[in-house]
Amino acid sequence: MARTVTARRKAINTAIAWTIGLLIFFPILWTILTSFKTEAEAIASPPSFLFFDWTLENYAVVQERSNYMRFLWNSVIIAVGSTILGIIIAVPAAWSMAFVPSKRTKDILLWMLSTKMLPAVGVLYPIYLIFIRMGILDSRAGLVVVLMLINLPIIVWMLYTYFKEIPGEILEAARMDGATLKSEILYVLTPMAIPGIASTVLLNIILAWNEAFWTLNLTAANAAPLTAFIASYSSPEGLFYAKLSAASTMAIAPILILGWFSQKQLVRGLTFGAVK
Repeated sequence: MARTVTARRKAINTAIAWTIGLLIFFPILWTILTSFKTEAEAIASPPSFLFFDWTLENYAVVQERSNYMRFLWNSVIIAVGSTILGIIIAVPAAWSMAFVPSKRTKDILLWMLSTKMLPAVGVLYPIYLIFIRMGILDSRAGLVVVLMLINLPIIVWMLYTYFKEIPGEILEAARMDGATLKSEILYVLTPMAIPGIASTVLLNIILAWNEAFWTLNLTAANAAPLTAFIASYSSPEGLFYAKLSAASTMAIAPILILGWFSQKQLVRGLTFGAVK
């Protein structure tokens, strides 16, 4: 009887999980399908799901109209650059908070997290003026710094929770063996926290890749990433849904592929301690 109840609960949980997963994935699937439709079929009512005339015309038009590789390269540099810079700053900060805490450590962590609640538009104007004065408006370096600062609280929080799972006695033993602070962080702490650091890196790349507000307001042409590439298909004449879907599909494809191949590492890192 107990086994039957357990099997039934497992089946129900599995069905619920699949239902939620399909509901979350459906908008992406619909975008991909729409990208293979003509503009007339894209706005047809009722919409067709699979039975329509499939075409690659939208992708051809997008390629002819925009330099996709330039937008892609900008996204890669901005996402990877902000992630690397964030990790370099966050690892020592998280180490200090995890292994040399003060009375204000928790307050500092909460304050850092509270900055994520600040509306971005509230600080857009001063940052815009600063970028103009420094000559880094519409530059990849400027976006790298901004996105790093935006995501830094999340990076520090995640690394802090990972480091808290590592026994402090191991680091004390390393110090007794003569390890310097640099050696302790690079050769003792970092290798032990690789799963957590890897998942933090992957999550930060995804967040930076998907960031639209700052990339649209601080770039024009030179440093425009794929979010600006998508926005360029909204015009005063209206939305071209099929071409917009093709551009969106091309923009999310790299990050979807990255997420697919790194899902095991991401789940492993999250279960290492980030959600505990």
